[in-house]
Amino acid sequence: MSSLRVSVLGAGNAGLTAAYHLSREGVEVCLYGAPGFDQQLAVIEELGGITALPALDGEALQLAGHASPHTLTRSLAEAAAFADILLLPVPSFAQEALFLALLPHLRSGQLICLMPGNYGSLVLRRLQREHGYAALDLTFVDCISIPWATRIVAPAQLAIFGIKRHLPAAALPASRTAEALARLQPLLPLPLTPLGNVLEAGLENINFGGHPLLTICSMGLLENSAGRFSFYRDCCSPGVARAAEQLDAERLQVGRALGLTLRSELAAMNDLYGTQFDSVLALNRQSDTHSKLHSAPEGPQSRYISEDVPYLLVPCHELARLCGLATPILDACLNLAGAFNQTDYRRHGRTLASMGLASTAPDALLAALD
Repeated sequence: MSSLRVSVLGAGNAGLTAAYHLSREGVEVCLYGAPGFDQQLAVIEELGGITALPALDGEALQLAGHASPHTLTRSLAEAAAFADILLLPVPSFAQEALFLALLPHLRSGQLICLMPGNYGSLVLRRLQREHGYAALDLTFVDCISIPWATRIVAPAQLAIFGIKRHLPAAALPASRTAEALARLQPLLPLPLTPLGNVLEAGLENINFGGHPLLTICSMGLLENSAGRFSFYRDCCSPGVARAAEQLDAERLQVGRALGLTLRSELAAMNDLYGTQFDSVLALNRQSDTHSKLHSAPEGPQSRYISEDVPYLLVPCHELARLCGLATPILDACLNLAGAFNQTDYRRHGRTLASMGLASTAPDALLAALD
């Protein structure tokens, strides 16, 4: 099987962009869309491919052009058979159901890459074992994010606002990170940089502070304006930026307690996008990539709450409690987000139990990742 073949499972913003960009770079891509959620596939079939626009709302975009995936399918069996590497650029809440449906079609030696991971590898490994597939030799990879800032703006039509300079990632088991990234690198359009383990990858997700906190602090504006403004520029004020820095300090404290070396979100964003901003406020207000996004969430059901709170904030909260650390800003975010959506995210988010780590002591946590 050619090393330049990959199956992309999911036809949302990230999945469609992955299929477009990788196809554009000469990779043979099988794009899977679940029955009932395959509207994009029908349009791609009709138009003969995916288009990335050169400009939108007067802003110049990146990677403009037209590209056609090698194969379009609504069959998980076909997607699993197509390639040894499977990309899952799907929301965190879709990872478990997709993986369970995929499990009977997998074979030993395959690599499953989650974009973003959000501790998903640990959950999928637990599901693999609990559902009788422990003998299947799979390698999981958690990326901290997706490579692109991108949106579907019309059927089979993308606006790609930017692409990161590199993408940090780690494998499960951690001992396979170097091997796994070497397998992935020829397929992906940006350098991959190794992290120590998938806990580090989850804690390094750059959406941790900016998305939930800015959304929570701006909820009145969001709901009353139906998202008709620039999220990063208009939702970040000096006071909100200071709160974001305190939330980030709590995340860094958790990393230190676990023996991980994490970067501040400001340092990570500057590194990923090649900028040199000296504050969270300046980053949100002046970043070229983010200023091109002339939209914002319309309310608390947005993924900035519904995905980032249960799959980023809750795991950090769980790890903090395991290490005996106080996280007052994080707790406030969980309480407010829960009130907005009438959901107990501490119970329904990605917990240590869901990751298969419920009975693991802090000093044994990193060893459990190998």
